[in-house]
Amino acid sequence: MTTTLWCLFVVTLMPFLLAAFGGYHRGKQFDNIDNKNPRAQASGLTGTGARIYAAQANAWEAIMLFAPAVLASVAVGVDPNASAPWALTFVAARVLHALFYIVDQDKLRSLAFMVAMACVIAIFIQAA
Repeated sequence: MTTTLWCLFVVTLMPFLLAAFGGYHRGKQFDNIDNKNPRAQASGLTGTGARIYAAQANAWEAIMLFAPAVLASVAVGVDPNASAPWALTFVAARVLHALFYIVDQDKLRSLAFMVAMACVIAIFIQAA
C-alpha cells in the first residue's frame, strides 16, 4: 500500500480517536456517558469537550475532501511518490487542526485548515 493510501487510512481513523476523547469529556462533565442518546448529551458539552466534538465533526468532513482526491490520484495512475508529500502534509495539517481546535486557537486552526485544503487541491491537480 502506498504512503498516500496509508494517509487516507490514518485520516479515516481520526474521527474515531476524537470520539474517544469526546466520550471521556462527556463522562467527566456529566458524571456518566449516555449511550442511549450520545448526540444529545454531546450537544450539552461546553469548553474543551465541545471543541473536541466540533473537531470530530470537522474530521468527518475532511474525509469527504481527501478521499476523492486520493482515489482520483490512484485511479489515473499518479506516481505515488509525487502525491505522498501532499498526503503527509494533509495528515499533519489535520492533526494540528484538531489540536488547535481543542486548545481553542482559532487562527492557527484556520491556517491548518487552509494548508490541508491546499494539499487536497494539489492532489486533484496532479490527477488532472
